[in-house]
Amino acid sequence: MTFDEALAAASPADLQAREAAKRHWDSVAKPLGSLGLLESAVIDIAGMTGTSDVRLGRRAVIAMCADNGVVEEGVTQTGQEVTAIVTENMSRGDSSVCNMGRIAGADVFPVDIGVARPVAGERIIQRNIRRGTRNMTKGPAMTRGEAVAAIETGIELVGELKGQGYGIFATGEMGIGNTTTSSAIVSVLLGVPASKVTGRGAGLSSEGLTRKVDAIERAVRLNAPDADDGLDVLAKVGGLDIAGLAGVYIGGAVHHVPILIDGFISAAAALAAAKICPACLDYMLATHVSKEPAGRMVLDALGKHPFIYAEMCLGEGTGAVAAIPMLDMALAVYHNMSTFEDIKIEAYTPQK
Repeated sequence: MTFDEALAAASPADLQAREAAKRHWDSVAKPLGSLGLLESAVIDIAGMTGTSDVRLGRRAVIAMCADNGVVEEGVTQTGQEVTAIVTENMSRGDSSVCNMGRIAGADVFPVDIGVARPVAGERIIQRNIRRGTRNMTKGPAMTRGEAVAAIETGIELVGELKGQGYGIFATGEMGIGNTTTSSAIVSVLLGVPASKVTGRGAGLSSEGLTRKVDAIERAVRLNAPDADDGLDVLAKVGGLDIAGLAGVYIGGAVHHVPILIDGFISAAAALAAAKICPACLDYMLATHVSKEPAGRMVLDALGKHPFIYAEMCLGEGTGAVAAIPMLDMALAVYHNMSTFEDIKIEAYTPQK
């Protein structure tokens, strides 16, 4: 499916299914709305999938892996060789998200969408578009066509994995330098100074943070991305991993499946995706608030309410995976608990 075909196919959530799920929650023998955002999440998933019989199915983490040319500017603590190492570790099941995913019953699919060197591993999905982006302080990070190809990759993967029985998708990523590109995207799309949305990432010093903010400011000034054109922003100051994740979100609206927003980087991709395809907002669920400075800011802009506050900022999809057992527990109540009618007591009614 091409980019344009996907945008035409994307559609809003099913309101009737949402209403049916809300009615069912209200019939369950417990105080109304007492599971809070977990109830809302189940209602949202009903709208996404078009049925109030909410089942998660198999769980997948789509971890987009790519390198970023802006690391040349000294904006990271480690070199970009770490991207390839962690990508291959993911294939072996030896990364943070893999270990957490085993507890949540989630399969991790690392995707080489732009790693700087070839990577090998049985579970790596080979979709490399180019060997890392260009240095965005010296010109656009990628061409518009490369950004489109990355988005199409994300859309295609959602469709392929749905065909294999996967029903819920966590967004993950690996790419040294991608908190820099995420901060640049958020700065442009929200119209906020880079200094307000840029954090230390994986442990930068104060001097390193200054270099990072300066690199973002120079890149935005040089490339002048159009804040009204999410694709332009992704191409000029984004990354292949983020563009691929934007495609995953759009794929949610095309294939009618829930997409879990992970942390700041995944949220930056969600922000760009919503600018490109507003319908995909209906298929996003926020899982946690990243410790990054703009973590909450981006979720507020998306109108999303996370249900984990744990000061996580690891990435890889770890925050999204941490939320899956909570959804399982909510669904256990939703499906298994008696209704007021079953136990023959008067139902709760909304009070003014």
